[in-house]
Amino acid sequence: MSPPPAFDDHPLGLTVHSLPDPQNLNGKAQTRVGRWKMLLVLLVCAAPVVASYVTYYVIRPEGRRNFGELINPQRPLPDMRATALDGTQVNLQSLRGQWLLISVAGAACDAQCARHLYLQRQLREGLGKEKDRLDWVWLVDDAAPVDAQLLPALTTATVLRVASKDLQIWLASASDASLHDHLFLVDPLGNWMLRFPAGLDVEQAPKAKRDLERLLRASSSWDNAGR
Repeated sequence: MSPPPAFDDHPLGLTVHSLPDPQNLNGKAQTRVGRWKMLLVLLVCAAPVVASYVTYYVIRPEGRRNFGELINPQRPLPDMRATALDGTQVNLQSLRGQWLLISVAGAACDAQCARHLYLQRQLREGLGKEKDRLDWVWLVDDAAPVDAQLLPALTTATVLRVASKDLQIWLASASDASLHDHLFLVDPLGNWMLRFPAGLDVEQAPKAKRDLERLLRASSSWDNAGR
């Protein structure tokens, strides 16, 4: 019988490779899951807003027309300083959270300015129970004092003084008009998104009111009165 094979008694040589840290792997996986959850929450929150704009801008009944001109791309409220009539400093971005119907005029408030202020107030009142979702705003673009006789009619308005050069960075008129000739509409997200035609008068006001009603109806699922 042949002798049994000899075994080498030297210790085995093992190559040790670093193993992934299970705790580190779990942390990365949790980070990925957390990011996906955050994205899902954002999509869920944004869905009503997106749906309302798709309804208004895209899914339109045949033959329907807007009276106001849609602004594309929309322009967000700027990080811009304004001054209230009592001297308080206000940032324009603080107006977000409401629909804003805006006019621009000098403090002297000529006949067109007075007509715009009247129409702004009447359009808001004409919205009935939805009126608290819209603020009417007069942006005074010079340093002159506002006539004290106007103040009683402005108790429900927001009146802010903003330099004309600053306003022209944000708002724009039609090519043959000035900022004083238009009413502008800003949505609750702070985006200027509609410009009414220059020279809006009482006879055309019902068309502007229909635009406002459609937008308020389209945004009813996510927009509430008050900031």
